[in-house]
Amino acid sequence: MKSLFQTIGITAHSELAGRDQTILDVVRLVEKSGATVYLDPKRCSLPSLKKYTCYKSVSDVDLLIVIGGDGTILRAIREMKEKPVPILSVNRGRVGFLAEVPLETMQKDLPLLLSGKGQMEERNLLHVTAMRGKKTLISTHVLNEAVISQGAISRLMDLKASVMGEQLTVFHADGVIIATPTGSTAYSLAAGGPIVHPTMKAMILTPINPHSFSQKPLVLPAHQDVSIEVWSKPNKYKDFEVSLTLDGQMYISLKRGDTVHAKVDGTTVSFVRRKTDTFFDTLRNKLKWGEGL
Repeated sequence: MKSLFQTIGITAHSELAGRDQTILDVVRLVEKSGATVYLDPKRCSLPSLKKYTCYKSVSDVDLLIVIGGDGTILRAIREMKEKPVPILSVNRGRVGFLAEVPLETMQKDLPLLLSGKGQMEERNLLHVTAMRGKKTLISTHVLNEAVISQGAISRLMDLKASVMGEQLTVFHADGVIIATPTGSTAYSLAAGGPIVHPTMKAMILTPINPHSFSQKPLVLPAHQDVSIEVWSKPNKYKDFEVSLTLDGQMYISLKRGDTVHAKVDGTTVSFVRRKTDTFFDTLRNKLKWGEGL
């Protein structure tokens, strides 16, 4: 079956068991489809694949095949600096809420999806900006979440939350998670947040261990901007700090008065999916719903 994509990049988790053979199997399937193969120069430059060209940028290809788990997918999206590229994922991780094709069915599923017997599913990215006065500390997009939390010492802190410029509350908690629907099954879920279908346009605000039982997770419309200001005062603990963690992979330190702004600005990333909605299958299989009944 002929591929709809002319150029296909391949990247992988660099420490997977059986990584070399899996990459080789994917390369052969892509070649068989008629597409041109481009490899991740950092993670797929194997002696057996010397004849293949490496891409200079992820954005140079028409499709990116990601071999690994959710963390590998998040890393690949972060590296798409010029423009988002559709992703087709082969699951070699532990949970794999984002990954689509199980390794066991890759030989059958991959050719079908490359030939167009699937569908594109768009996921909204969250644009996150951290400010210190007028200085921008970071401005980037995340797929799952932005987390404001404590550092080495576990202590409650004060975080002032506003929505569209109107004060919502001051969270006295271990931290706050600002998540996308895609990220609702990640850290937000572990902190007691709701599961939201990943195709919905929304934003989830989940306090981490709030001191007040009345402060619960909140689902907001995608068009409403959220701001979180660090209100915690300096204290006697030298190693006490507040941090902003983005998709579990990027980290910066925050101080009192710093503000984190989050909004859904219309930027999306596309995933190649099977035509059936696999999200509920994923919930049953990954979260072990219904077992023992």
